[in-house]
Amino acid sequence: MQKVIVTGSSGRIGSEVVSALKPFYSVVGVDRVAAPTTTHIADISDAKTMQRLCQGAFAVIHSAALHAPHVDVFSEEEFHQINVESTVALARAARTEGVQRFIFTSTTALYGFASTPADTAAWVTEQTTPQPRTIYHRTKLEAEDRLAPLASSEFKVRALRMSRCFPGAPALMAAYRLHRGIDKQDVAAAHVAALTDDGNDFDRFIISGQTPFLPEDADELKIDAPAVIARRSPRL
Repeated sequence: MQKVIVTGSSGRIGSEVVSALKPFYSVVGVDRVAAPTTTHIADISDAKTMQRLCQGAFAVIHSAALHAPHVDVFSEEEFHQINVESTVALARAARTEGVQRFIFTSTTALYGFASTPADTAAWVTEQTTPQPRTIYHRTKLEAEDRLAPLASSEFKVRALRMSRCFPGAPALMAAYRLHRGIDKQDVAAAHVAALTDDGNDFDRFIISGQTPFLPEDADELKIDAPAVIARRSPRL
């Protein structure tokens, strides 16, 4: 079986990715926190350890990061070091060791202000220009941009911009599922699928549940969302 490295393997998404990969790949889970899905306790900033683990690997799935809840806990410098510099260093180490795929777990949150225009509801696609709000958004976007030049036909890089999937109150989760929500199992399935995507050397994909809305609903959604929901998703 091909060897795949998963960073952040003890986390909500990383652990789900490990479980989804296990039937098809030999998985090496890396995290600072012990868990059944983690085989190596290590920090992604430990360059020597990460390069050693990459030896003989087919792919790296990099889900380890500081996230939105960490914004008021860690400094901007720490965000940049972990989310950008350590990510780029890991990708370079992987490429040096002959890894063929690098899958970067990103977020739809980086669209920021672009997702809330003043006069209409936003219809966000991979072509929408992000307008980051926080250091979390900015570092995820910067990491994507710095990974792009590293990609080649021998080192395919994918940035998967995942939608919101952490738990919340049922009404809030239902609302998010209408426009930018997803199950963690589907996020994991997308990571597995990215390993066999033979498209561009570098690409970005939004990973989200299918919305019942259509682009032509955008103006009405801004002024009368209940009417559009009743029409497009009457069971809800």
